[in-house]
Amino acid sequence: MPAPRTVTHPNEAAFPAGVGGPVLRALANARIRSMAELARWTAADVAALHGVGPKGLMMLGEALRAEGKEWKG
Repeated sequence: MPAPRTVTHPNEAAFPAGVGGPVLRALANARIRSMAELARWTAADVAALHGVGPKGLMMLGEALRAEGKEWKG
């Protein structure tokens, strides 16, 4: 029986649609649970998280800008 989606895609509703499971798990492991918390991080620090690739980083950056936020620094 597969794991429930809440386990494989933690805090999925807090981040933009289309962000993959590896990115969501990386954010959860770093205790980033919202876009407001994400804005407290630099893009370089998020990119260094295991599971976050260029596409995921781009999607997160676009979502930050859409909310009037930006990466720290």
